[in-house]
Amino acid sequence: MQIRTHFMFVLMMILVPGLGAHAQEVSPALPVAVVRTSIVIEQTVPTLVEVVGTLQAVERAAIAAKVTGVVTDVPVVLGSRVNTGDLLVNISAREIAAQLNQAQARFKQAERNLLREQTLLQKHAATAETVKSMQDNYAVANAAVQEVRSMLGYATITAPFSGVITQKNVNAGELATPGTMLLRMENDQKLQVACAVPESLVFQIRPGQTLTVTIPTAGLTMNGKVAEVAPSADPASRTAPITIDLSYNEKLRTGQFARVKLPGQIKTSLFVPDGTVLLRGQMERVFVAADNKAHLRLVRTGMHQDGLTEIVAGLNSGETVICQNNAHLVDGQPIKSP
Repeated sequence: MQIRTHFMFVLMMILVPGLGAHAQEVSPALPVAVVRTSIVIEQTVPTLVEVVGTLQAVERAAIAAKVTGVVTDVPVVLGSRVNTGDLLVNISAREIAAQLNQAQARFKQAERNLLREQTLLQKHAATAETVKSMQDNYAVANAAVQEVRSMLGYATITAPFSGVITQKNVNAGELATPGTMLLRMENDQKLQVACAVPESLVFQIRPGQTLTVTIPTAGLTMNGKVAEVAPSADPASRTAPITIDLSYNEKLRTGQFARVKLPGQIKTSLFVPDGTVLLRGQMERVFVAADNKAHLRLVRTGMHQDGLTEIVAGLNSGETVICQNNAHLVDGQPIKSP
C-alpha cells in the first residue's frame, strides 16, 4: 500500500505542471489591433414611399371617322411608323361629293344674281334692298360650299402627329360611321408614368420635381420630372393621379409596370459609415470602441445613402464604432488608433 500511494503521488506531481502549461497555450493574449473609428451620427432624412404606375404615351389619339362611307384604303398596319400628315384611312364619300357640286352650283347662281342686281342698281332699275338680299344669298351659298368641302375633307384621315400605330379596327371595304374608332396611335418617343399618389403625400409633390422611377421588366432605374398633379383626390381610393415624364429609352414600352419613389415624412435616424456593419449569415454586427477594446454589438440596418448606412436598432447616438480594419476583430480585443 505504501509503495502504491507513493507512486500515485509522484504521478500527480508530473501531470499537474503539464496541465497548467496546456491551459496557457489555448488562452493566449489577444494582440492590439490598429483600427479607425467613427461616431454614430444622427440625421433627419425623408422616408420614401413607393407607389406603382403604368407607362403611357404623352401623345396618343383614337382615330375615328366623322363621315359615313366605305373605307377604300388603309395603308398602315399594326406597328407602322407614320409622320405628321401621312395618310391613315381613305373613305369613299360620293354623296358628299355630290352635295359639293350642288352647293357650288347654288353659289354660282347666287353670284350671277348679285352681279345682275348690282348692275341694275347702277342704272337705277333695282332697289338697294334687292341688292342687299342678293348679297345675303351669296354669303349663304358661299358658306354652304365651305361646309360641304370641309365634310369632304374628313373622308381623308391623316396622322395628327408622328408616332406608331398601336391598334387597328378597320380594313378596306368596311363601312365607317361617325364616332367609330378606326385606329389608335401614339408617340412612343415621349413616354410618361401615370400613377396614383396617397392624398397625404400629394401636397409634397410639385410639377417639375424629380422622382426616381424603376421599370423592372426593362431593368431600368431613371429619374423623371413631374408633369402634372391632379388638384383633387378620388373620394373612393383617396389618391390623386400624377404623371411623370421620362427620357427616351429604346427598352421602354407603353403599358409597362413601373415603381415610383415618393418623398414621405421627415424622420430622425442614426447613421454609420459604410463598412462599419459586418455580415455573418443573417446577422448584422458592429464593433463598438470603448475602454480601448472592441465590443461586439448586433444591429439592424435600414437604407443606404451617400456612403452612410442607417442603423435602425442596436446603437445609440454619439457612440464610437470601428469602421476600418474590423473584419478580423474579436469581442474584447484591445484596439488603438493609428
